[in-house]
Amino acid sequence: MSNIKEKMTEIIQSQPDDATYEEIMREPAFERMVERGLADSRNGRVVSNEERRIRAWQK
Repeated sequence: MSNIKEKMTEIIQSQPDDATYEEIMREPAFERMVERGLADSRNGRVVSNEERRIRAWQK
């Protein structure tokens, strides 16, 4: 896995020339959310749709 500077350089280079600061910063944030979600899933930290419905009913 590449280090953070290399990853940020890749993200910046992949953006169009007219990309805004917000658009560029959104990319690593989205990638991090996906990474965390996958790690949670691999480690069994998930909530089934059934559990989610029950919690919604309890509110």
